[in-house]
Amino acid sequence: MAAGPDALSLFAAIGLSEPKARETLKNEALSALLREAVTQAQGILGPTVDKATGTLLYNVASRLKDQKRLRFLVGCITSRKILTDLQLSAALEYVRSHPLDPIDMADFEHECGVGVVVTPEQIEEAVEAAINKHRAELLSERYRFNMGLLMGEARGSLRWADGKSIKNEVDLQVLHLLGPKTEADLEKKQKAGKAKPAEVERQQKALEENGGVTLETKSLMEQLRGEALKFHKPGENYKTEGYVITPHTMALMKQHLEITGGQVRTRFPPEPNGILHIGHAKAINFNFGYAKANGGVCFLRYDDTNPEKEEEKYFTAIRDMVEWLGYKPHAVTHASDYFDQLYAWAMELIQRGHAYVCHQRVEEIKGHNPPPSPWRDRPVEESLLLFQGMKKGKFEEGEATLRMKLVMEDGKLDPVAYRIKYTPHHRSGDRWCIYPTYDYTHCLCDSVEHITHSLCTKEFQARRSSYFWLCNALGVYCPVQWEYGRLNLLYTVVSKRKIIRLVEAGAVRDWDDPRLFTLTALRRRGFPPEAINNFCARVGVTVAQTTMEPHLLEACVREVLNECAPRAMAVLEPLRVTITNFPTEKALEVLVPNFPADETKGFHKVPFQATIYIEHSDFREVMDKGYKRLAPGQPVGLRHTGYVIAVQNVIKDAGGQVMELEVTCTKSNSVEKPKAFIHWVSDPLVCEVRLYERLFLHKNPEDPAEVPAGFLSDLNPDSLRVMDSALADRSICSAKPFDKFQFERLGYFSVDPDSTEGKMVLNRTVMLKEDPGKV
Repeated sequence: MAAGPDALSLFAAIGLSEPKARETLKNEALSALLREAVTQAQGILGPTVDKATGTLLYNVASRLKDQKRLRFLVGCITSRKILTDLQLSAALEYVRSHPLDPIDMADFEHECGVGVVVTPEQIEEAVEAAINKHRAELLSERYRFNMGLLMGEARGSLRWADGKSIKNEVDLQVLHLLGPKTEADLEKKQKAGKAKPAEVERQQKALEENGGVTLETKSLMEQLRGEALKFHKPGENYKTEGYVITPHTMALMKQHLEITGGQVRTRFPPEPNGILHIGHAKAINFNFGYAKANGGVCFLRYDDTNPEKEEEKYFTAIRDMVEWLGYKPHAVTHASDYFDQLYAWAMELIQRGHAYVCHQRVEEIKGHNPPPSPWRDRPVEESLLLFQGMKKGKFEEGEATLRMKLVMEDGKLDPVAYRIKYTPHHRSGDRWCIYPTYDYTHCLCDSVEHITHSLCTKEFQARRSSYFWLCNALGVYCPVQWEYGRLNLLYTVVSKRKIIRLVEAGAVRDWDDPRLFTLTALRRRGFPPEAINNFCARVGVTVAQTTMEPHLLEACVREVLNECAPRAMAVLEPLRVTITNFPTEKALEVLVPNFPADETKGFHKVPFQATIYIEHSDFREVMDKGYKRLAPGQPVGLRHTGYVIAVQNVIKDAGGQVMELEVTCTKSNSVEKPKAFIHWVSDPLVCEVRLYERLFLHKNPEDPAEVPAGFLSDLNPDSLRVMDSALADRSICSAKPFDKFQFERLGYFSVDPDSTEGKMVLNRTVMLKEDPGKV
């Protein structure tokens, strides 16, 4: 809007400075509302409006959500019913809480302090009471005492008192009690001491290890209980910006509260056509977590409206993953539970003139600018008969759809409500050949289940208008849709279509291949559910889309496994070692703590005998500078044994490869302390160990700018290495699938379901710390 002289002079008439007036004119919505308010005020008060009134007019224009209340509030300001910003705040809250006409003026004036006069004597008494309450602390701390506390308590007992008058009275009474400020009062308060260098170093190291993100963040529950999400209270849906209010809104809200008892209700509504991934973990935590944090309930509702892609295994896997993350649904429901009601509502929608049967093909109405339907204005009776014919199977697939008469927020015209599919449904069989779409189903299922907060990801923001429109078009309870940002990870793909392509190409075994970031894959790899929940909490609930490096998730995994995964020893690339002077004929038993930091958690026994196995990489024939492990002339200690070994003989095969070492052992307390202690196994268990790396080479494998040939061309050839002759100590021989261990010096490992009685299979979950060689 141009900053014309008329607009500037109009805003100047209420006391706005020229810069402020010009800044206001840049906001077209605000300036239009302010013009209307000032014009109305001048019509009552004349061309000159005092600055105090002008400030109130500006504040009402900038803060009012429901524009139809502008004239009412300007009338209250010009009639001197509202005199302070405090009263204006109360008035704005009142009209937000009472969206329907008529307004009860007596109640409004009472809630906004209209006509209330606070005398100087009342202010003096209130301040005196606050000072007497804190007299001892005031005398002790003098002018360093928080005077805001006194002002707050005085204001609490005199809601409509002028803030400046309270402050002046506080200053006067404090001066009378303490006298003028002394030099000691004027000295600056000493700041808290800086963290010690060692503490600073520890904090910096923690930040570096976790990619610059500190792990000491609020839990998701703390976030959801706090100020992070200022959602409406149950029954106060109409206070939400953009919520559409009808003459039936308040009656429906009253009925809703009677049914729910004012309880928070959310839902997690996955499509049962694939396996959940890490992004769904955030949605699960958000929906179930928000309900739990507020004493409410969360439904698990399958959006089973597309029978072509739905399979029973997905229903089972989805519920398993929700419960694996630690959440119990209040009820498990299906969109198909409501097919009869949804059909009846579709008939009603047609009868009310809000929907019609259309014969445009799918390819004709794709995109955001399809041609208008020539059948949009067909008679209601005709659409009713045609829709019934669709239900009875009188049309081919794609020959007819039911469309709703509305324009969505993204400009899409008349979204489809029903389409024809001659595919049996997993629950209803062949009973239906028409199925509702997401745009039609979602809000109505939310309404049936009396959901209070319909939480969904940001891409559904364009459907918020259709969400409100459809509930109101049918005159049913309308929940509130809230959008939040998706959670994505680098170096992966989560699209169902792309995971299927990976499986078909043989790049991964199935949906639960541990290189993927589906929840079943993460469980199989050994990620604890607590770690995934912690990760979601640390990412937080934001409106913006979040794309994270995988190492932050891995840091959460290490944090949990460090506390719950018992220690054991394993050797991935074994080198046989014979101790020629082993001190006894029989094997010794070595006690190894399950958790070295807390020996109260017990020990396990490991045999120690003349033949042991060490990592091939823990021996070198020729020492490099800085090398501290075993080499000729350089002994090492064996962990937990109390012995040091020294190389006597190196045995090689015909090709010159080292096959075996002959060593001698000495008690560690009788020789110089070695430079290193290495792990080992004796009488071991033969295992298969699978070592996983990132599946893709680039951060964004789906980005054509990074990977022009497509994501399948970006596969990491070293994403899986199988060590089929690894050795582990026998303390793990009774482990079951998904049991977890920390193998000393190697990382955290989890027992894979592929394990058999004859051979255990272990997946490396994460290394002990982030690999500095990774990007």
